[in-house]
Amino acid sequence: MADTLATAAPVPSGRRPHVKRLVVWALVVLALGAGAYLLGWDIRSWFEQLWDTLTEISLGYLVAAGALQTLQSLLKAVAWYWILRYAYPEGGVRFLPVFAAYAVSCGLNGFLPANLGTLVMMLMFVAIIRGATFPGVLATYLVQKIFFTLIGAVVYLYLFISVSGSFDIKFSWVHAHKGLTALIIGAAVFCLAVAVRIAWRWLKKLWDNAKQGGEVLRHPRAYFAKVFTPQFGGWLAGLGVIGIFLAAYGIPVTFHTIMSVVGGNSLANVTAVTPGSVGVTQAFNVASLNSVTDAATATAYSVGQQLFITAWNIAFGFVMMVWAFGWTGGKALVGDSYVGAKDKAAEQSAARKERRAAKKAAKHA
Repeated sequence: MADTLATAAPVPSGRRPHVKRLVVWALVVLALGAGAYLLGWDIRSWFEQLWDTLTEISLGYLVAAGALQTLQSLLKAVAWYWILRYAYPEGGVRFLPVFAAYAVSCGLNGFLPANLGTLVMMLMFVAIIRGATFPGVLATYLVQKIFFTLIGAVVYLYLFISVSGSFDIKFSWVHAHKGLTALIIGAAVFCLAVAVRIAWRWLKKLWDNAKQGGEVLRHPRAYFAKVFTPQFGGWLAGLGVIGIFLAAYGIPVTFHTIMSVVGGNSLANVTAVTPGSVGVTQAFNVASLNSVTDAATATAYSVGQQLFITAWNIAFGFVMMVWAFGWTGGKALVGDSYVGAKDKAAEQSAARKERRAAKKAAKHA
C-alpha cells in the first residue's frame, strides 16, 4: 500500500480553476453532505450551531483563537518533523508534507471515532517517507507522546494537590489498611513481572523493527531543543485557546480554571468512543467549571469551543492537504491511508480479542 500511496504526485499549482473542476467540487460537497446525513450526522444542524457560535462571540476572540490554534498545529508539526528526520535521515523527510499530514489528522479526529485520524497520519508518513515502516512510525508516535504523557501527569498532580483534603480523601483507606495495601502492591508487582517476562520476546522482536523510530532520543540535546521545546510551545498555545474561549463566555480565566479544563479534556479524550469526544467533553467541562460558573454557561462554552476548533481543524487540514499534495494526490493519499487505517484498526481489535480469548482459555484449562 505504501508504494501505491507514494506514487501520488502533487498537482501543479498556479492554474486557474476550470468550470469542470468547480462542478466536481460542488458534487463532492453534495456527496459529503449526503454521506454525513446517511451516517446520522445532522450536518445542517452542525452548521447552524457553528454559525450561532461564530455570531455570538466577538470577532477578535475568534481571530485570536484561530491564530493560536494554527500556531499550536505548527509547533507540534515541527516536533513531528524532527522526530521523523532523525528516524529516517535518508527518507527525504520534508516539513510541508509532515505538517499537512498532521493537520489532516487533526481534522479527521474531529469527526472520526477513536482517534482514527492519528492512524491515518501514521500511514501517510509510511507512504511519503522512503524506507518508513509502520512499526518504525509507531515508535515515532510513542516518542511524540513522551512530552504529553509527562505534562498530563503534571496537570493531574497539580489538580490532585490543589483540591483541599484530597490526600486525606484518597489515602484514608490506605492508612487504615496498611498490611493489606502492602499485599496488594506486592501482588501487582508480581503480576507485572510475569507479564513483562511473557511479553519480552514479542517486545524484543518489535523493538528490532521499531527502534529506528526512537533515534532522536539518542541525542538528548536535539530532542529537548527540536522536539520537547516546540511541543511545550504548542501546549501553551492550546492553553491560550482555552483561555480565549473562557473569556469569550465570561468565565473567570485563572491558571486553576484552565488546568481544570485541560485535565477534564484529557480524561474525556481517553474515555470517550464518540467522534471528537462529543458529549463526554461537555460533561467533563461542566464538572470542571462547576465552582466558577453555572452548568448552562459551561456547556455553551464547551460546545462553542469544540465546534470552532473542529471546524478550524477540518478547514485547515483540507487547505494543507491541497497545498502539500495537490487535490488529486492529496485525495488519493488520504483516502488510501484512511482505508488502511480502518484495516489496521480492525486487525488490532481482532488481535486484542484473540488475546482475551487465549487468557480465558488458559484460566479454564
